[in-house]
Amino acid sequence: MNKKTIPSLAAFSAVTALAFHAVNRFCFSTSTLKNILKEDDSNYFEWRFGKIKYTKKGNGTPLLLLHDLLVGSSGYEYRKIVDELSRNHEVYVIDLLGYGLSDKPNMTYTNYLYVQLILDFAKNVIGRKTNIVASGDSSAIAIMACHNDPECIQDVILLNPQSLSRLNLSPNRQTRLMKFLLDLPVLGTFIYNMMTSKESFRQNFREDFFYNAHLISEEMVTAYSEASHYPDYNAKYSYTSYVGRYMNTGIVHALREINHCIYIVYGKGQREIETITDHYLNFNSAIEKVGIDDAGHFPHIEQPEATLQQLHIFL
Repeated sequence: MNKKTIPSLAAFSAVTALAFHAVNRFCFSTSTLKNILKEDDSNYFEWRFGKIKYTKKGNGTPLLLLHDLLVGSSGYEYRKIVDELSRNHEVYVIDLLGYGLSDKPNMTYTNYLYVQLILDFAKNVIGRKTNIVASGDSSAIAIMACHNDPECIQDVILLNPQSLSRLNLSPNRQTRLMKFLLDLPVLGTFIYNMMTSKESFRQNFREDFFYNAHLISEEMVTAYSEASHYPDYNAKYSYTSYVGRYMNTGIVHALREINHCIYIVYGKGQREIETITDHYLNFNSAIEKVGIDDAGHFPHIEQPEATLQQLHIFL
């Protein structure tokens, strides 16, 4: 390598980094323009690791709704059923730490962290034994919360819970490397922005999560894009923990030991969901389950009326 090469490479690297930085700033600024997630009745719980955004609606027995842990997730996920549920329940919808409009500190997010959040929220905000509806990966949070402090939780409804085998996967060299790469300030953020573009969300919804692709609204795509970019690059840290498998935890022992009533509501269009739910029943035969026709991973979005009917029965 001659003497002229080094300055040229340094200049090229600097220009590339500046270009990535400019693209990153553009992505974050344009993704949060519409403020779809903003709600006039929002409240904030001052937790030890940051402010937790939540809404409270209705009166009656308390009901806590936990959104999925997918990138871009937030309480927005429950928008089609929360008003109806609030007719008979005191409904709390929260954005978990690292998601939605809650704070997003630079830290490693784990199942245990979220279990502590849910239990602290139940004790300090709800103040009564509460029912929980948990979606996707957050089902493991609900189960572990029941196991760790059974006096805080009443009954639990799981919407398309994550497979037990997937939850048993722990961080390995490959997932740690992926987390390290995405955590990088400029390059990692650039890769994250490419993975959380609106087109990426549309494609993922079509291929993996929705039974009826025509139900994927532009507002929903925008909401997920906004949640994955608010307020800035800090939004990526929950996702890097997710892909790094730091949010995973085995829950078989908890399923065997807890005495709570557990119900599973699932979309029949979700791949392998029958096998997944049967595995839950293998470890706790008292669990009841029901499938929703013409729905995939989000039955409460694709078939809200049918989902509400089952929720009313279980609750």
